[in-house]
Amino acid sequence: MSDDLFDIPCTTITGEQKTLGDFGAKAVLVVNTASQCGFTPQYQGLESLWRQYRDKGLVVLGFPCNQFGKQEPGDEDAIASFCELNFGVSFPLFKKIEVNGAGAHPLYVQLKRRAPGLLGSQGIKWNFTKFLISADGRQVSRFAPTTKPQALSDAIETLLEG
Repeated sequence: MSDDLFDIPCTTITGEQKTLGDFGAKAVLVVNTASQCGFTPQYQGLESLWRQYRDKGLVVLGFPCNQFGKQEPGDEDAIASFCELNFGVSFPLFKKIEVNGAGAHPLYVQLKRRAPGLLGSQGIKWNFTKFLISADGRQVSRFAPTTKPQALSDAIETLLEG
């Protein structure tokens, strides 16, 4: 398994193989998402960040996950349709993954290692945990599900200016 976050293969919601490096971004925001969660309205805030900062070098990447309260039960087509119809999501979405446990996606294994949560816990607590990654992959900041996307603006701008 690669130690470089930007080399880890991920499958888009349409089945295409990509790495974070393929996006050529100055900052990457990775979020585990779900369609039937109390935090699901954050899709709107994530889309706003994407639209506000994409031309400056931010990419927002959504990774649907059904591990928390089974709040992402649909298949990839259902997830993509839901996100587009309800929140106008145009940022890249990926195939449903696991973020905790033995089946955790390698990207999340690395993200949790680089940015452990509260009390040193490496597990993802819930849907809409956010990881903001610098262009070189060396700086990884973790934000709780309760942190609204708009609250990340200063951190995003710092990375984009750096």
